[in-house]
Amino acid sequence: MLKREDIQIRDPAILKVCSEKKYYLYGTTDKNCWGAGATGFNVYSSEDLENFEGPFEVFHPAKDFWATHNFWAPEVYQYNNKYYMFASFKADGVCRGTQILVSDSPKGPFVPWSDRQVTPLDWECLDGTLFVDEKKQPWMVFAREWLQVYDGEMWVIKLTKDLKRADGEPVLLFSASKASWCRGAVHDFTIDGVNTLKKVYVTDGPFVYKAENGELLMLWSSGGEQGYAMGVARSTSGNIVGPWVHDTDPLYFKDGGHGMIFKTFEGNVMLTIHTPNKTPTERPVFLDLYEDNGKLFLNS
Repeated sequence: MLKREDIQIRDPAILKVCSEKKYYLYGTTDKNCWGAGATGFNVYSSEDLENFEGPFEVFHPAKDFWATHNFWAPEVYQYNNKYYMFASFKADGVCRGTQILVSDSPKGPFVPWSDRQVTPLDWECLDGTLFVDEKKQPWMVFAREWLQVYDGEMWVIKLTKDLKRADGEPVLLFSASKASWCRGAVHDFTIDGVNTLKKVYVTDGPFVYKAENGELLMLWSSGGEQGYAMGVARSTSGNIVGPWVHDTDPLYFKDGGHGMIFKTFEGNVMLTIHTPNKTPTERPVFLDLYEDNGKLFLNS
């Protein structure tokens, strides 16, 4: 049995399985998630969010799997009586993208379901997350990386009902710099053989949430005044395609982010993030959350 603070994980995501009365904690679990030699994904299970069993291996790449490194941010959803994992992968010379995997159990094993990336093959993308609208239409929200566009972007694309592939063209939702709390950083790029300094803005970890008052919200992460931070955007139309506007202040600003919202078995609303945003010290944290007319607040 492990304590929560003993688990090294980035991008934590909780799946609540009512039939087992257990929480499953997924995330980026490779000890060195930044380099080559990725091993896969593990999951931890808990009844109280403090004491965890595991790790249990839920995905290990077959020898012919297309990706070799940066196995990032798995999220698992129960959908049509199966469990679907949305996770990001990369290989040398191949753009990073989100692929969908499937299993009959939250403990896996998960195997590829979509034909490689669902995100555009010539875009550097990550952090695909599932949203199913009121008409039961599935969508995937994902980030297009600053590595390619400098001002990171958030996009959405319709999926086929079986989650096998994209069904249409992606729609731009917003760019990172549109949020007043977002802070850029200067990076050195080589463009046409010339070293160039450019200011870049990160888009990470989208998660779509329907507030109690019916508003459609999106959590997402970027750089803030005090490091990695998580903000809230809201759809003025109530639809996933927006338009989206940003809350002025981030929800979390203390060097942590890339999380999601879930309800405990007792009915409490919780936010999960990883903090600090530094390997190997990142840990999963669960924070009490409350709503007031569509606004989200952390209980101090």
